[in-house]
Amino acid sequence: MALLSAGAATLSDMAKRVDPDGKISAIVELLGQSNEMLLDMQFMEGNLPTGHRTTVRTGLPAVAWRLLNQGVATSKSTTAQIDEQCGMLEAWSEVDKDLAELNGNTSSFRLSEGQAYIESMNQEMQQTVIYGNSGVAPEEFTGLSIRYSLASATSGQNLIKAGGSGSDNSSIWLIGWGANTVAGIFPKGSKAGLVHEDLGLQTVEVTAGVGGSRMRAYQDHWQWKCGIAVKDWRYAVRICNIDISNLVAKSSAADLVDKMIMAMHRIPNIAMCKPAFYMNRTCIEMLDIQRRDDALGAGMSYGEVDGKRTMSFRGVPIRLVDQLLETEATVS
Repeated sequence: MALLSAGAATLSDMAKRVDPDGKISAIVELLGQSNEMLLDMQFMEGNLPTGHRTTVRTGLPAVAWRLLNQGVATSKSTTAQIDEQCGMLEAWSEVDKDLAELNGNTSSFRLSEGQAYIESMNQEMQQTVIYGNSGVAPEEFTGLSIRYSLASATSGQNLIKAGGSGSDNSSIWLIGWGANTVAGIFPKGSKAGLVHEDLGLQTVEVTAGVGGSRMRAYQDHWQWKCGIAVKDWRYAVRICNIDISNLVAKSSAADLVDKMIMAMHRIPNIAMCKPAFYMNRTCIEMLDIQRRDDALGAGMSYGEVDGKRTMSFRGVPIRLVDQLLETEATVS
C-alpha cells in the first residue's frame, strides 16, 4: 500500500484543466523547452550494473633502431580503467480515482499530467548531462561542464576561452558522438530511455488529514537510468566564458565564428563521429546576426532535414539547448 503525498493532484488542479464544455483543455506548455542534445546522444548499454567501465591507452611501448648483432630492450604499453556511473531519475504521479473520473475524462486528464512529467524529466536530464556533479550530489552522474572546467587538466586542451568575466557567461559545445568517443550509457541489463509504468488503480494511504486514511488512486511511475561516458576527451570541445551582455550589446563581443572554427580543429577526426554544436537561444540568435554581418556568410548555411529547417556551420549541425545557462562562472 502506497502513501498519497502532498504532491498529488487536487480538485483545484482538475478545475484549471477543464474547458467550459467539460473536456480537458489543450494545455499551452509555456514551460516547454528545446533540448536537442538528448535527440543526438547515442546510447549504449554499460558493462556494469551501475554504469560502464572504459579502458584507455595511457602510454605507448618504447621502440628503438638496432644494429646487427645488437638487441633492443623489451617494452610494453600502459592502460588505465575509468568507471562511469549512471543515475536514476524518478517520479511518481498519483491521482484520486474519483477526481480523475470526473466528467468521464480519466484518460485525457492522466495524459495531460503525463506530458508534464515527460517535459520535466527531459529538462532535468539535459541539465545533468551538462552540469551534473556527483561530487556534490552523489545521486547524480557527472556531466560535461565539470570534466571541462580546468585549463590545467588534460581535457583543458579542449577549452576555448571567449574572453568573458563575471557571472553572466555561457558556453557553446561541440560534441562528436560515438561508441568510442562520447556516448550516453544505461546500466547493464536495464532499459534505455524514459520508462513509464501505468500501475493503474492502487490503494494508497493519505498523508494529509486523518493519519492512516486510505483511498483508491491512479498511479504512474517514471524512471530514467542514464549517464554519460567520455571515452575520448578529445571529442568534446567547450567554448566557455562567452559574456552574454557583451554579446548582445555587440561591445567587446566574442567572435563566435572564430571560436567555432577553432573548436572544429580540436576534434582529431570529425569523420569518425557524429558531430554537432550546442548553444542556447541567445548564442544562436547572435551567431545568426554575426553571420549576416559577415560578407562571406561565415561558413554557415541553412538546410532541410526530415522536413525541418536546420542551421549548420561548415557541415556540422547547430542545435538548440535551452538548459545551457547564461549565468556560468568564469572558467579560469
